Amino acid sequence: MKRRRVESSAIRSIGYDSDLAILEIEFTSGDVYRYHAVPSSVHRALMDAESKGRHFVAHVRDVYPTVRVT
Repeated sequence: MKRRRVESSAIRSIGYDSDLAILEIEFTSGDVYRYHAVPSSVHRALMDAESKGRHFVAHVRDVYPTVRVT
């Protein structure tokens, strides 16, 4: 999955697989997490410059099944 770099104090890059509805987030700490069954609208909102980081905390964490990749 190809991730796009973002400017955020907490998130380094974000990727999304629309076929599998998987959102992948790499944090500045180096940890990578994959969130499953994430609607494309959540990915679009997360890529919005106004919502990076804040949108993740409010709308992704503890909402979608997750797996730590690294």
